[in-house]
Amino acid sequence: MNILVINCGSSSLKYQLIEADKEEVLAKGLCERIGIDGSAITHTPAGGDKVTTEVPMKDHKDAVKLVIEKLTDEKVGVIKSLSEIDAVGHRVVHGGEKFASSVVINDEVMAAIAECNDLAPLHNPANIIGINACADVMPGVPQVAVFDTAFHQTMPKKAYMYGIPYEYYEKYKVRRYGFHGTSHDFVSNRAAEILGKDRKDLKIIVCHLGNGASISAVKNGQSVDTSMGLTPLEGLIMGTRSGDIDPAIISFIAEKDGITADEVVNILNKKSGVLGLSNGLSSDFRDLGNAADEGNEMAKATLEAYAYRVAKYIGSYTVAMGGVDVIAFTAGIGENNAQVRAMVGEYIACLGTSIDPEKNKIRGEEVILSSDSDKVVTMIIPTDEELAIARETVRLTK
Repeated sequence: MNILVINCGSSSLKYQLIEADKEEVLAKGLCERIGIDGSAITHTPAGGDKVTTEVPMKDHKDAVKLVIEKLTDEKVGVIKSLSEIDAVGHRVVHGGEKFASSVVINDEVMAAIAECNDLAPLHNPANIIGINACADVMPGVPQVAVFDTAFHQTMPKKAYMYGIPYEYYEKYKVRRYGFHGTSHDFVSNRAAEILGKDRKDLKIIVCHLGNGASISAVKNGQSVDTSMGLTPLEGLIMGTRSGDIDPAIISFIAEKDGITADEVVNILNKKSGVLGLSNGLSSDFRDLGNAADEGNEMAKATLEAYAYRVAKYIGSYTVAMGGVDVIAFTAGIGENNAQVRAMVGEYIACLGTSIDPEKNKIRGEEVILSSDSDKVVTMIIPTDEELAIARETVRLTK
């Protein structure tokens, strides 16, 4: 089966065409600046060169048509016709309490996704646009929604409820939902496979450390806690997101600067995190690492704060699960940044694990960092959310 995996943003569309039986990526690409001047598509066939073409795309329907054109193109295409696409898998950010697993998309599902728009106003409407665009361009082709929040729907009430009046949960479903669920599910399952064990017999902490970052506690195969909350703003210090703060900071800054609460929240989402903490130096950890090596004290302090927060979550989830068997690092920073892993490793050594300095030099590959004698296995596992979406799509449509 050939599965087209789609991830839509408000003005972008990322895609991969995956041959599901061999789990091979046939082609991948990105449509950018949809509905904006200067829109372009970057297409890369497996084993071929990346090709970027500027072409007008007034909406996502145009973008989907363009994706099909590229996939079937005589020179850079990998299939002969649209008929070779058996199903489409969509990343949908927020499923609220309505979806605890992936689903085949129909009218009822679309209505339920739309009801979650208030919980993810920047993401869900774009996801819906992508689904509708594919339905228009590929009528009759099955479509599947894979939710970022679904894996975390196994959290117990004690983990997902906030200490605010219960009426806000009853009226507006204000609670912890968590995100990156597809990645946390994939990585925790892969960790068990590498160790030759059943995930149901393990206590696993997954550290998804990218520009957006979250940590999850996976006990006996189920997510029992995670760091992101009602929105992806809660939890770790991230690239530009603040993570956990005193909520009173919002009204304090709003009053002092004469701005609205929405404007403060925008600052917390887009101008904070390591970018803000480093006094605007960078949200890129490579820049921060280089600056720290050159003696920049703000860069050093920022990296230390980041690693400290990661370690604190690992410690708290170890207690929450009554122990830990595996700690897995994944995503851009988790897979590639040896400096951050080493800094976190110093904190978590008290749990009975270690990070081998030579193994820690490895980037973006599956590797066990700890020694055979350690009580807790520490490892790097590259995430593959597109493959996970493809697998779910096959499961529901084959």
